[in-house]
Amino acid sequence: MIYYPLLSKGETIGITAPSSGAPEHLHPVVREAAERMKKRGFKTVIGQTVWSQNKAASASPKLRAKEFNSMMKEQSIHHIVPLWGGELLIEMLEYTDFKKLDKKWIMGYSDISVLLLAITLKTGLATAHGPNFVDVRGEMMDETTAKWLDVLSTMEGKSVAQYASSSYQKEWDHANPTSCIFHLTEKTEWKTISGKEESFSGRLLGGCLDVLRHLAGTPYGNVTEFREQFTLGEPVVWYFENDQMNAAELRRTLVQLKLAGWFTGCAGLLFGRSSASEPVDNYTVEDVYSVLAEELEIPIVYDIDCGHQPPQMTFVNGAFAEVTASNGRGKVEQFFT
Repeated sequence: MIYYPLLSKGETIGITAPSSGAPEHLHPVVREAAERMKKRGFKTVIGQTVWSQNKAASASPKLRAKEFNSMMKEQSIHHIVPLWGGELLIEMLEYTDFKKLDKKWIMGYSDISVLLLAITLKTGLATAHGPNFVDVRGEMMDETTAKWLDVLSTMEGKSVAQYASSSYQKEWDHANPTSCIFHLTEKTEWKTISGKEESFSGRLLGGCLDVLRHLAGTPYGNVTEFREQFTLGEPVVWYFENDQMNAAELRRTLVQLKLAGWFTGCAGLLFGRSSASEPVDNYTVEDVYSVLAEELEIPIVYDIDCGHQPPQMTFVNGAFAEVTASNGRGKVEQFFT
């Protein structure tokens, strides 16, 4: 059984930095995001880790875990949205209290996906792979990004559908800010390895491959136990994004996860757009996807709305999803059952 939190207007959202915090020159960005969240009808409590950054982290692993544990236990804080990603979230997992987690949404992406996946796998608590706190500070939000509010407000037993965006951001353009934060200039096109329409379903799990791969073989990455304990062996739909790996390293990572048993019972794979995945000796990312689809005998959809090239859908780890993709478009409907 998966446990689903529920977001309601007027609630308080805790902002913490389990990975990287904000150096002093970016403190105005944090305040801007807090003010925007207030205008959308939510209160915020900003933790001390948010205001510091040194040696690739906001604070020591123990301090980051202590603040997160405290926010999870604090009854006046209803949900948690980390500031943004970073590099070293995995350090704090051994100090994180997984035993008594209140039913609160935790939402983020990039390095935050390490915490999200670990929590869902170990406890059955649904977590949300979606915008980080600073990503929703704009005066306006594009339709895909804005869907996080609908997803987190979906009641248990109900479903919520999301559709491929019309356009995406190829590169960050901090020199030309807009009211929407993102600069969506490129046409979105979901692709399938088969070149045909694909449709599949299963329990969603995933995140940023660069960091998630390090959970394999640890107490925080036991996919087999999760399926047996919380989903009665239902198939899995994995969604992944690649931030920094070239095609060869991506292939090595996917083989590692296959050998670790993560793809046992997998119904299909979703891969987000990436500015990484550079070819190695004419070995392309499409080659990686093609050989994996052949090995696993499953459909693969790629260049979806997920990851470091916004906008991205809000995927709920643990939710049952029905995926369809054809003619460059796509739909993911999530069922909170």
